[in-house]
Amino acid sequence: MAPRRELDRLRALCLALPETSERLSHGEPTWFIRGKKTFVMFADHHHDDDRLAFWCPAPPGAQEGLVRTEPDRFFRPPYVGHRGWLGVRLDVDVDWTEIDRIVRDAYRLVAPKSLAVLLGS
Repeated sequence: MAPRRELDRLRALCLALPETSERLSHGEPTWFIRGKKTFVMFADHHHDDDRLAFWCPAPPGAQEGLVRTEPDRFFRPPYVGHRGWLGVRLDVDVDWTEIDRIVRDAYRLVAPKSLAVLLGS
């Protein structure tokens, strides 16, 4: 799948969430809650790393477990990996239902409780 199509699908998931917006940050499309808090960053071959991916915060322990068990799909991203953020590849066989869950989990971790509760469980 072409990078543009992957970006469009990711964009649709992110912008479907309450009070989200998109703007460029560090040269890549990035999604914010209430224009301030980042919850997903697109990464199109960041520093020539040969990955089409996105980065997002993950629940405690999720990054370590996913990177260990599925290193072809998940990675520890630069700059934010030390804070538990997860790198998710989009240039492999992608399960968009799983991507939606990961994006929603990231949103819940960053959003104010009044917005996070709108997603349900």
